[in-house]
Amino acid sequence: MNSDMEQRIDALDLPHRTREDLKASLADRDVTEEQFEQILEMIFSEYQKSRIEPCEAVGVVAAQSIGEPGTQMTMRTFHYAGVAEINVTLGLPRLIEIMDARREPSTPTMAVHLLDDWAFNRDRAREVSWQIEAAPLHEFGDITIDMENMQVLVMLNKAVCDRRKISIDEILEAAPRKIREKRHFRDFDVEGDPKSVSLTFTPKNRESYQNLFQLAEHVRQVIVQGIDDIERVVVRKEGGEYILYTEGSNLRGVFEVEGVDTSRTRSNNISEIADVLGIEAGRNAIIQEALSTLNEQGIGVDVRHIMLVADMMCMEGEVKQIGRHGIAGEKESVLSRAAFEVTVNHLLDAAIANEVDELNGVTENVIVGQPIQLGTGDVKLIAKPINLKIQEKS
Repeated sequence: MNSDMEQRIDALDLPHRTREDLKASLADRDVTEEQFEQILEMIFSEYQKSRIEPCEAVGVVAAQSIGEPGTQMTMRTFHYAGVAEINVTLGLPRLIEIMDARREPSTPTMAVHLLDDWAFNRDRAREVSWQIEAAPLHEFGDITIDMENMQVLVMLNKAVCDRRKISIDEILEAAPRKIREKRHFRDFDVEGDPKSVSLTFTPKNRESYQNLFQLAEHVRQVIVQGIDDIERVVVRKEGGEYILYTEGSNLRGVFEVEGVDTSRTRSNNISEIADVLGIEAGRNAIIQEALSTLNEQGIGVDVRHIMLVADMMCMEGEVKQIGRHGIAGEKESVLSRAAFEVTVNHLLDAAIANEVDELNGVTENVIVGQPIQLGTGDVKLIAKPINLKIQEKS
């Protein structure tokens, strides 16, 4: 393909993605002028066929196109990519999570991609995984309860600390701070000794054994390295590079770790994506997650139906669910709201508020038994009475 053809493709009145795909497919081919014209003619023909007709009931078609294949979906949790440690919810439960805009998915996971200097070096990839995976204090040494002196003693293992690239001072500082901040337990005193590599926790109430054991449990489980929300990280090699798969999701925390490629790292927590990266990223996440969930089950749904649903969910700047606490519950039509859920409540509230239903949508027109205002029903023929009189006289 020569530069003249490339310029002509750029000038075409076609979607950007279509133009780019066409250029990519013709890049290494020797195409004659006649063949090029035939290709353009076929593309325009297919493009015109794929466009939506005016007055098309796109919402109904989208609902049917997603809902009907949804009845064929299985309900299961799958071991992610053959790794026993990480489970991912798939099938119908996952599709319901997406459409309900759950704040927290049942199995939050991330695929953390790394920059070039880390992605092809297993040791460096492992170092990044240690910075991400939540590691409790008991992994770095021995924790014993001294019941005679009412103390919790922590003896750190220097070899483990060196291997996981964390200094003794960092642990001595992080452990007491995180018990107070994250675990919300403050009734204790602490002494750190860098020379003997130890920590001593003493409860303020030294008369209660229950307090001592409670403090010991907090000390064992306090996270001193990694990100609190990420319970496990698995390093896998795919396509020559190392990728980290996590159980748990914390996009903002992972983005701050050195070596992480923020442009390719993905999470399945849509609300978190929208909060951290913005509503447009959240919309794209809904589309990708819904498509991958359907495709994994072998169900093909045109992306435009899912894009329409994603647009409706995100059109007001936040991710809203499809149900009565979101889009369906905020419709202007009283009958449409009542037809979805809690019928009596909607009708009662509307009667008290003296609401009027304009009967503009599909649902409310079906309920009252008149044609919907879409398709052929969208066209109205209006004749003024004055014109009729003139015709009678003539």
